[in-house]
Amino acid sequence: MTLFEKLIQRELPSDIVFEDDDVFAFRDIAPQAPVHILVIPKKLITRVGEAQPGDVSILGKLLLTTAEIARELGLSENGYRLVINNGNDAGEAVPHLHVHLLAGRKLTWPPG
Repeated sequence: MTLFEKLIQRELPSDIVFEDDDVFAFRDIAPQAPVHILVIPKKLITRVGEAQPGDVSILGKLLLTTAEIARELGLSENGYRLVINNGNDAGEAVPHLHVHLLAGRKLTWPPG
């Protein structure tokens, strides 16, 4: 069971931002920006590179939910960044697909 599955099952505490039947969003415990929220599917998809054609609906829902969270937090005006890591060299730490929502400061390019 992944760390994120334990959070979804409430086996570990988290600062929940959003939850419905398909998606779970919570504040990162080691934030890389003033706002750092992780948005994950409740269905285990290890990483975006392993998503299947049948996952198209949940992939779209992840992005739309992340955008809605950003709007609700008032982040749309100044902007925000979405990051999806895929594999160790990309910085993936938990093998469960997740979208990082980063905001609250000017973000530089290129990232790390």
